Amino acid sequence: MNHQQLAEDLKTRIHAAESGGQAKYHERNRLQDKLFVRDRIRLVLDDNSPWIEDGALARTLEADLPGDAIVTGVGMIHGKQVAIIANDSTVKAGAWGRVTVQKILRMQDLALRSRIPVIYMQDSAGARLDEQFSIFLDRNHAGKIFYNQIQMSGVIPQVCVLFGPSPAGAAYLPAFCDFVVMVEGHSSCYIGSPRMAEMVTGERVSMEQLGGARMHCSQSGLGDYLAANEEKALGEVREFLSFMPWHWEEEPPHKAAQSPASQKPLEEIVPSSQNAIFDMQEVIDALVDNNSWLELKALFARELIVGLARLGGRVVGVVANQPKVKGGVLFPDSADKGAWFIQLCTAYGIPLLFLQDISGFMVGSAVERQGIIRRGAKMLSALGQSTIPRISVLVRKAYGAGYTAMAGASFQSDSVIALPTAKAAIMGPEAAVNAIYYNKIQELAENDRESFIAEKRAVYDSELDIMHGASEFFIDAVVPGERLRTELIERFSIASRKVAVPVSRRSMVIRG
Repeated sequence: MNHQQLAEDLKTRIHAAESGGQAKYHERNRLQDKLFVRDRIRLVLDDNSPWIEDGALARTLEADLPGDAIVTGVGMIHGKQVAIIANDSTVKAGAWGRVTVQKILRMQDLALRSRIPVIYMQDSAGARLDEQFSIFLDRNHAGKIFYNQIQMSGVIPQVCVLFGPSPAGAAYLPAFCDFVVMVEGHSSCYIGSPRMAEMVTGERVSMEQLGGARMHCSQSGLGDYLAANEEKALGEVREFLSFMPWHWEEEPPHKAAQSPASQKPLEEIVPSSQNAIFDMQEVIDALVDNNSWLELKALFARELIVGLARLGGRVVGVVANQPKVKGGVLFPDSADKGAWFIQLCTAYGIPLLFLQDISGFMVGSAVERQGIIRRGAKMLSALGQSTIPRISVLVRKAYGAGYTAMAGASFQSDSVIALPTAKAAIMGPEAAVNAIYYNKIQELAENDRESFIAEKRAVYDSELDIMHGASEFFIDAVVPGERLRTELIERFSIASRKVAVPVSRRSMVIRG
């Protein structure tokens, strides 16, 4: 063939490869409101930005295997390069074959060496059993994908969007990522399918119950954001990356400061009564820059709020007790949630703001069986090894080990400050009076107990005034609500200059 014929032949081959699988599989996706893989890539990347693809012609000499069911390349988000690894569900239902694995490994290696984030677009039926001996046993087979993810963890951001299934071994791919978005009604992630679960255990369960998007976002905690559709999911990927450095040695991106969305005074939001319910989200909205709040795991362990925001243009991570859900008490799941988020922010140099209104960790036989001590220690371990700037604000209650887990002074936070409504102690008045005066209460006549308890609680409560802690210099400052935002901006500016000195060791041992 001459040069013109070669060029035309190449153009034809590239077009065929970029078209994906057979028309009937494209139609199936359309009927399911699912986008073609290349449309997903175009939506997440900057408009009219460069796209450099590797392996587009992989296995195009074989029937019905264009690209070996995966698209890999480098594009741009927010004007900076990102690596994309995206299943093509129109080819073998996105199942992994021998070249699929090699394309994934190559792109992971490129991302790590170039220090750019990776976005995994997962929509796969799993591994192809007819090719299992080409993808399972060797050092450069599928297991190395997860090994690579672990090496990349905390070095470059890894994001996973589940547009469809992610079964068996592939289920671990999102589990190693920093941010996992799932599409309601479409995403699923599971070790064994409903049919396999019934065969092994006798359990009959639907796909949604077993590993659906809402289940993972509200119960297992695997999902960080539940999106209504694919376009929304891709928008959240761009939003998440707007807060992140491109690798661990970069600073998180600054933006111009904006006034908070809410101008409501904190004095009107936070009740002075320790038992009155309020919404901590209102406090957050009154502190952080407008249009800068991204809540993560919003449906999971809702007694603890975690999310990314900007404060005076600076990226911060927020960890806040939510008194309107279970009183803001820490449970096993919320301890896991807090540990994960603290580790995420520590890894990428994002300062942490803690907003405390907590009476402690939950008690009782149920949470003890669920590992409240072990999982609480996981959160404390994440906090204790964190070397980033940390500021804790005592909004109202700050009791027991909850005070410590929310970055109390004993865990060496850069600043611990309080609103005038704050009270701090090992126990709140109710629990303390019961513990101190239990025998006395039992000796009293039934009619005398209520007034005695009320009197002792009032005395105990008066001693918890935060001014006692401020007087002894146990905390750094008591700040009026109207000044809190300005105080936080200035204190984070000071803390950003500190030089972290990590402890010399091979590794921590965290009881997971």
